[in-house]
Amino acid sequence: MNDYGKLTESQKRMYAGMFVLKKLDLKPKEGGEVIGVAAGMNAAIEDVLDELTVHDYIVINKRKQRYDLTARGKQYIAALIDEAEAYVDEFDDEEVEDMVEELERRNVDVFRVRFLWGWYQNEFDDVVLFQQRRGFQPIERYWQNFIMDDAFYQNLALDLDD
Repeated sequence: MNDYGKLTESQKRMYAGMFVLKKLDLKPKEGGEVIGVAAGMNAAIEDVLDELTVHDYIVINKRKQRYDLTARGKQYIAALIDEAEAYVDEFDDEEVEDMVEELERRNVDVFRVRFLWGWYQNEFDDVVLFQQRRGFQPIERYWQNFIMDDAFYQNLALDLDD
């Protein structure tokens, strides 16, 4: 087993932040979500929301009592999409071990590529379905809790084993 899924808290917040930004960017019928600012409502991702605010990717809309993307947040999402598309375009027909070997040779973060691949292709947008497909027990129904759970990242890393 590899060590790719052993992330620091800072790394988990970074990936969870990408997930949150996508939720805010998409329309609800496409898997997006309005994330309110009510006290206690986002306890699992409070640190993530704080970091996204500090980096000026999101802002609190006081009138609507929700988080909104900023122009900078939209630019960051566009850059993530470009990055993910480049990996998918380059490695879509490659075997996993060949891709991992090439990414390591280039000194590219292999786990980041795996995360962006799934993020871009909507693989874990529905966290309940993702868990069902991958045999999680019990199923965590709240995406806010799931994207902060070590089990999510460790499970993604399994795809990078030779």
